[in-house]
Amino acid sequence: MLRHFITLFCLTLMLCTALSPAKATRIKDIARLQGVRSNQLVGYGLVVGLNGSGDSDSTRFTVRSLVNMMERLGVTVDANDVKVDNVAAVIVTAELPPFSKTGSTIDVLVSSIGDADSLVGGSLLMTPLKGPDGQVYAVAQGPLAVGGLAYGGKAATVQKNHPTVGRIPGGALVEREVPYRLDTGAELHYQLSSPDFTTVTRMADAINAHFGKPLARAEDSGSLRVSIPEGQRRQPVNFIASLESINIRPDSMARIVVNEKTGTIVMGEEVRIATVAVSHGNLNLVISEQDQVSQPLPFSEGETTVVPDTTIEASEENGNLIVMEMGVSIGDVARALNAIGATPRDLIAIFQAIKAAGALHAELVVL
Repeated sequence: MLRHFITLFCLTLMLCTALSPAKATRIKDIARLQGVRSNQLVGYGLVVGLNGSGDSDSTRFTVRSLVNMMERLGVTVDANDVKVDNVAAVIVTAELPPFSKTGSTIDVLVSSIGDADSLVGGSLLMTPLKGPDGQVYAVAQGPLAVGGLAYGGKAATVQKNHPTVGRIPGGALVEREVPYRLDTGAELHYQLSSPDFTTVTRMADAINAHFGKPLARAEDSGSLRVSIPEGQRRQPVNFIASLESINIRPDSMARIVVNEKTGTIVMGEEVRIATVAVSHGNLNLVISEQDQVSQPLPFSEGETTVVPDTTIEASEENGNLIVMEMGVSIGDVARALNAIGATPRDLIAIFQAIKAAGALHAELVVL
């Protein structure tokens, strides 16, 4: 019953999508200005305050890190007397957005690198975050938000999600800015997130139609150059904001993505199938064996014998042969394949067979 409900819901959703007009997408969502990008940051730190779920004493780098930190704070300790049950060594990563100013905050991701069981309840100590050039661009510190748990004893444990990874929203302060200045020249260079000749051509046409001037020209499938009008070259921010709000309808390749591990199938809107017949059926073979005992009459000279009785039952489900005409849409494909009662894993095998037969006019991506 649940399967039929899910199938009906998916068909209704696809039908509503097909009947509704195609919605446009803003240029800022599919393209970016060249040079305006984020930067990766990384750092090594310690998480303290754990309830016995930290690294073990065999994790020597955690012990050394804790001893070095205590000595920098003016406390002399012996490494042999240090226990790190409540401490965990972690790697802290973050992404520095473009135009980030000193004093602004960014989110950080904290991941355990030792043998800690959980980071729940821990707090990250001051951790410098460095860029590829070795310079410190941010400093992270604060309590962790862990979306998981792990509890147990010697015989059994219970774990949900990944308790050894946590986040600190706004947990890092930007200490150094990445120098970048908008070019006040005559042109802007945009790069598409997914290069496509049709999409970049539509972008150029939409920009030229919006401003009423031939300002945009496509260089290749992934780049677009836009000339800035002379009156806005000194302050290009307003021109960029107006340009990025233009709506276009991006194009994409016909693609089917399947994940054999999870049984997930995602089909694009432009997927088409040539005329092909698909049959689906399962063969069930049941073999059962039972011993039959032959008992002689009392006081006779006969012997008791065991006669095996083997029963073989073979049954095959009726194979429903479905013919899909050339050029059918994604909705027709879903309805035809659901009609033969194919499971997601069966659908993966069916798509692979259709691709091998040369009848699938789309790219098949297997994860």
